[in-house]
Amino acid sequence: MPDLLETLAGDKECAAWLAALDDPAIPRLAAALPSDLDLPDILLDLAVPHEDIAQLLALHREMTDSAELTELLERAVSGLLWRLGTPGEGTGLPDVPAAAGALGRCFAVFVFVAALPHVRALHHELGIPDDVSRHTLADLGRNLAVHRRRLGTTGLLVPWWPTRHFRGELYQLGRLQFERQRLGERTGAAVAAAGGGAGPGDPCLSVHIPDFRGPFTPRACDDSIARAREFFARHFPSEPVRVAVCHSWLLDEQLRRYLPADSNIVRFQERFELIRTPPGTAPEPEDDTPVAFVFGGTGTPRAELPRRTGLQRAVLGHLDAGGHWYLGHGWFPM
Repeated sequence: MPDLLETLAGDKECAAWLAALDDPAIPRLAAALPSDLDLPDILLDLAVPHEDIAQLLALHREMTDSAELTELLERAVSGLLWRLGTPGEGTGLPDVPAAAGALGRCFAVFVFVAALPHVRALHHELGIPDDVSRHTLADLGRNLAVHRRRLGTTGLLVPWWPTRHFRGELYQLGRLQFERQRLGERTGAAVAAAGGGAGPGDPCLSVHIPDFRGPFTPRACDDSIARAREFFARHFPSEPVRVAVCHSWLLDEQLRRYLPADSNIVRFQERFELIRTPPGTAPEPEDDTPVAFVFGGTGTPRAELPRRTGLQRAVLGHLDAGGHWYLGHGWFPM
């Protein structure tokens, strides 16, 4: 079985993360995994797929039987939750090399489980409703489901993504997720130039469209945005938000060439003041991103992928014609 600690130390990104955990400014938090008897119910509360629970239980024993891994877990939780509740802080979690095997793929899951009491305490302190807390943290299970759909195994494709949920930075409010952020230079300048009442460095909400929640219809989006206006004004009154932003392939204007005007994607784009790429600037293509989201990250050759829906035909047909897909950027007033 691969040695997780050796693999982490031998990888540049992971070694830098281990070094960051040694920062003496990080207070050590008490963090431990629940018992093997309690773990399955906790995982189910986090929407972890049933087919992943046996694998996690087997790895749980490996984690708890090792003093070194227990120590690493406590350090990882302490780093993750450093300055809990403040966006952009903490040490995050690295992408663990595939050489670390199943434990490497799942180590972040155990970090999040051990961090759970702390984030729930934060939610309680902020007055976050129990249903919002539960639905937000259940994104951990959604991300395990995405890993299984794409790769057929238990793990997290992007372990850094749920750090936002477990640090009190992101909340699920109906169909959409909203992340507490601050406007960057380019987006903030565009908002200010358009008279949006905010500029670089000001608070904003970043909008995310999670998988496995059905169509993001205009009605569902309207409901989420209305919830967000009330939620953040109530629970984060010191961060008055004037705008929401989105950075996604779903905002690539080229999609309008292929999709009907009443499609959910086009209607979603219409909510935003889109920010165009400055003249003379060549953005990097993001061709793999729409393929991964539309087709589940399959490794099937492009010619063999299905073209049953208008979106499938749009994504593949554009690439077949020699085109590229790009991240789109936009904002709207809150």
